[in-house]
Amino acid sequence: MRISIDPELKAKSPRASLGVVIANVRVGDTPREVQDAMIASEARIRELPEPRAVLASPAILATRNGYRSLGKDPARYRGSAEALLRRVVSGKNLPHINIVVDISNLVSVQSRLSIGLYDLGKVEGDIVFRAGRTGESYKGIGKYDLNLEDLPIFSDARGPHGSPTSDSERTMVTPDTSRVAAILISFGGSEGMDRWLQMLAELFQKHAEGRDISSQIIS
Repeated sequence: MRISIDPELKAKSPRASLGVVIANVRVGDTPREVQDAMIASEARIRELPEPRAVLASPAILATRNGYRSLGKDPARYRGSAEALLRRVVSGKNLPHINIVVDISNLVSVQSRLSIGLYDLGKVEGDIVFRAGRTGESYKGIGKYDLNLEDLPIFSDARGPHGSPTSDSERTMVTPDTSRVAAILISFGGSEGMDRWLQMLAELFQKHAEGRDISSQIIS
C-alpha cells in the first residue's frame, strides 16, 4: 500500500504534509495511565491564562488556511483537532472510545494536528490525499452523510474513506481491527512531525500491544 498527496492538492496547499504510523495493534479498553494523560492534557489547556488561544495556534490556523485554499469554509467544516480543542475549552472531556482511538486523540490534542485513523483490513489499494469531488460523500463516524466536495480527503480504490474533519464508518477502528494507519495531517509543513510520530508509535507499543511499527513523512 502506498500513501501519497495528490499534485492538485499540493499545488493549492504547498505545505501540506502527512506523518504516517502503521502498526499491528490490539484494540481494547483504555488503561488508567492513558486516561490520566488525557485528563492532564485537558487540565493544561483549561489552566492557560486564555484557553481559547489554543484555537489560534499555528497548526490550527494552517489547517483553516488549507481548507480555504481548497474552497471549503473552515468555520463550517472544522479539522478534528480543532473540534477536540473546542470541546476541551468548553469544559467537556475528551471522548473515551478505545485505546487506539484514545491514543490518537491524545496526540491530536497535544500536536494540534488532525489525525486520520484507519483499519487497514478495510482499505483497498493505495491511499491518496486529495480534494473531494462533486457528488462525493460518505457517512461520517457517528454523523450524517458528509459533503466531501472540496474537502481534503483520503481515498482508496473504493473511493473516499477519511478526512481531517471526520473519518468514514467504512474504515473505522473497531474491536476486530488488527492493523492500523494513523495519519497526522499538517497544512503547515512537516517540521516537528517526527516528535508526534514517535509519540504515537511508543504509545501504540506500550498500551495497544503495537508491533511491526513503521513511520514515514510525506510532503
